[in-house]
Amino acid sequence: MRIDQQLVHLSLHAGSSDGGTVGWTYGDRIAAREIRGLVAAVNGGFKLTYTNVGFMSGGHVAVPLKAGLASIVTYTDGTTDIGAWEAGVPSPRKAVFSVLQNQRLLVDHGVAAASVSSCVVRCWGGTIGLLTVVARSGIGITATGQLVWAAGEHLSPGALAGALIAAGAVRAIELDINPWWVAGYLYPHHPAGPSPAPLVSGQRGIAGAFFKPYSRDFLTFVAN
Repeated sequence: MRIDQQLVHLSLHAGSSDGGTVGWTYGDRIAAREIRGLVAAVNGGFKLTYTNVGFMSGGHVAVPLKAGLASIVTYTDGTTDIGAWEAGVPSPRKAVFSVLQNQRLLVDHGVAAASVSSCVVRCWGGTIGLLTVVARSGIGITATGQLVWAAGEHLSPGALAGALIAAGAVRAIELDINPWWVAGYLYPHHPAGPSPAPLVSGQRGIAGAFFKPYSRDFLTFVAN
């Protein structure tokens, strides 16, 4: 899925367990003010108790940010960039609104991380049954500033990186993995409001499709 940032902006939501329900501009469900322009929503990153994660939004910190981690950085002007924290992002000329950090960059300078084949579970997240090919998701940014989200039910880290690179990503971050937590939706609009349409073939899905309280963080894409 490609996201044109001239038309659509990203918002980082805190989950009811990961982050808690208090103090967030964007909380554990799609906000009422997002409904009219809602285009898509996808899963966020690893559980916030996992190693090498960070989470901040609207000046509220759930997990302190760490230098070098792969980061989705959204600025107060509504634009989003992806890069290594304090080694590419944030821009010194922009005010930061939110940051989601998850491990190291999966793709940098258009090249997959060297560890995608040699260090699958330790470097790219614990999997159900220690499998190397599982449901995975990630988001990258192209040289022209488009965001690209990719996911599948049977991916290795290398396959996910390859898909993002093929779509033009020059930097990318792995998001959540395992079938219970990888899901995305498009939201066609009807007179009664938007309804979720699954993005990933065979996904287990998220109960309530992010309209009901969800325990984990997630990302929405809303028309500007």
